[in-house]
Amino acid sequence: MAASGAQEQLEKRPGYYQSLLAMEHDSKLKETIHTDMHRTFPDNVLFKSKAEPGLQAVLYNVLLAYGHHNKAVGYCQGMNFIAGYLIIITNDEEKSFWLMDALLGRILPDYYSPAMLGLKIDQEVLEELVKVKAPAVGQLMAQYPGIWTLVVSRWFICLYIDILPIETVLRVWDCLFYEGSKVLFRVALTLIIHHQPEILRARSLPDVCDCFKQITSGAFTLDCHTFMQKIFSEPGRLSMATIEKLRKKCKQQILDEESGQP
Repeated sequence: MAASGAQEQLEKRPGYYQSLLAMEHDSKLKETIHTDMHRTFPDNVLFKSKAEPGLQAVLYNVLLAYGHHNKAVGYCQGMNFIAGYLIIITNDEEKSFWLMDALLGRILPDYYSPAMLGLKIDQEVLEELVKVKAPAVGQLMAQYPGIWTLVVSRWFICLYIDILPIETVLRVWDCLFYEGSKVLFRVALTLIIHHQPEILRARSLPDVCDCFKQITSGAFTLDCHTFMQKIFSEPGRLSMATIEKLRKKCKQQILDEESGQP
């Protein structure tokens, strides 16, 4: 809470979360959130609609409050997993709300906006980093336009929830709150660099997609202590200055493409 700035916001704005829940709610926002309730951790008994105590109701409150708090974002798919995971970790509705605000508002801005520009940018940043850190993989991936969206968008949008083992995700999230979004790239690069031989055996687009699904499981990611050591060694030096420079470049490329400029 303290490292993310969430504790400060909680203390500065007492009663704010409750006021969001007490206000008149947008019907479209309510309907969109309701649609995703049954899709959130369907195998977790605490998120069943009839569970006692029912976390579905808590999840709904957090997402509804955040939708009113950040009207520019509202709600989009992926946010349900983030909020649900925070609720499991904290077992506190209001703390989950403020941690979610820290993640979506400050650590990962524009990941969950309607255009998901931040997500698109970071996928391209990862592509650029792979060209440098694992050039053979970069060359392979260049054969398949749009491949990075297919294989890593869920990694980033779900922040590795339901992708890596739960203990490993908890460790990754600790680093995410302390170090910021850089850790998402470190995790992705480590998975790719460590599994270069398997990836380079791919001979088709389906092969590549299957390989990227497989590299997130197994002994390497299950041993969270070793894995976390690897993410700070295998990719080598990776500064926020480098990431921000690449983000600026990739953002301009995306905006030019979307506007039809050459």
